[in-house]
Amino acid sequence: MSATVNATPQDATDRWAPVRDLPPSAKLVAKELDRHDHLSQSELAEETLLSTRTVRQAVTRLEDVDAIESRVSFRDARKQLYSLTL
Repeated sequence: MSATVNATPQDATDRWAPVRDLPPSAKLVAKELDRHDHLSQSELAEETLLSTRTVRQAVTRLEDVDAIESRVSFRDARKQLYSLTL
């Protein structure tokens, strides 16, 4: 007897396709950005409990696959705010 597995909707799999092969830290950062409109690197480190260095590397990987975009913070021009583009 063969069991059938329910496939996930095509839209859901396509949305996360760019980050599927990235390290777990990048996926965690992407999921956190999915929950929030925008976060800075320090806020991402706080939310994910990852080191700032790991967050910086994750952000770079996500930028490489065009999964996130950044803009300058209006409150503090020294900070970048990141948001998910998926």
